[in-house]
Amino acid sequence: MSFSKKVKDELFDRYPAARHCMLAELAAMTLGCGTVVFEGDRVQELEICTENEALARKYFTLLQKIFNIVDVEIRERKPNAQAKGNAYSIILRKEDGVERIGRALKLEHAASGGDGFCVNPLIAQNTCCKRAYIRGGFLAGGSLSDPKKAYHFEVVFSALEKAEQMKQIFQSFLIEAKVIRRKKYFVLYVKEGAQIVDLLNIMEAHLALMELENVRILKEVRNDVNRQVNCEAANITKTVKAAAKQLEDIRYIRDSIGFEKLPEGLREIAKLRMEYPEASLKELGEMLSVPLGKSGVNHRLKRLGEIAESGKAM
Repeated sequence: MSFSKKVKDELFDRYPAARHCMLAELAAMTLGCGTVVFEGDRVQELEICTENEALARKYFTLLQKIFNIVDVEIRERKPNAQAKGNAYSIILRKEDGVERIGRALKLEHAASGGDGFCVNPLIAQNTCCKRAYIRGGFLAGGSLSDPKKAYHFEVVFSALEKAEQMKQIFQSFLIEAKVIRRKKYFVLYVKEGAQIVDLLNIMEAHLALMELENVRILKEVRNDVNRQVNCEAANITKTVKAAAKQLEDIRYIRDSIGFEKLPEGLREIAKLRMEYPEASLKELGEMLSVPLGKSGVNHRLKRLGEIAESGKAM
């Protein structure tokens, strides 16, 4: 089972307690997979089409809870010959009180034309209603990548106006989403792991949230370990290169100038470095007749490097 399906299965069983929140969720689901026919400003027909049986079931259940509708036309058909599952249609007409439903869901003509309708933002004024609205939008047109592979949350809309409206609701929760065009659709997406966790919390997908957080923790621990290993490897490489250069300088001084011409302190550190090529600066300092710290040892080795460069003892 995909992670996206796990999230949706959890949310299909989540019903708001308040009527206004139910309306917000139903409105967002209508926006995502509905078609509306108007006569003037009045809704004359509303059709919901989906290939997700659980979504059709939840839509019908919300209609029952809010409007006490028990007899609605529901059609089941094969979308095409190759399709594995069925498509479901819920059709509401005048005799079903569709005009009253349209008013309650605040369905309106879309300002930009397009596919003909939008939802008045007043449907999701309260924070609780915004949560329900996001949940409904995700159930109707959303998906979520497997967090083990990538962080990607998206909701697909048929019109830019609808995507921008949802984007504003995201922003009210400090979720920064972006909108892109994908063929004839508009996709609202979030790619930041922590913000996807926030979205799951907003939608009340708490089981999925815990699973995602576990994945994020494992990823962060793995990344921290990799960073430390890479850092240590880089330090070792740097130390090895520095020691090789020091040995090269010391051999040059020994062969061309002679240790006897070096000051005692430089002569001692030069001999120690040749004898212990893999020792750290701290270890070399502790071996000196008069122990030195790392900075003191480093200073003497730098002086040896300068002598080798100049070609004469100083």
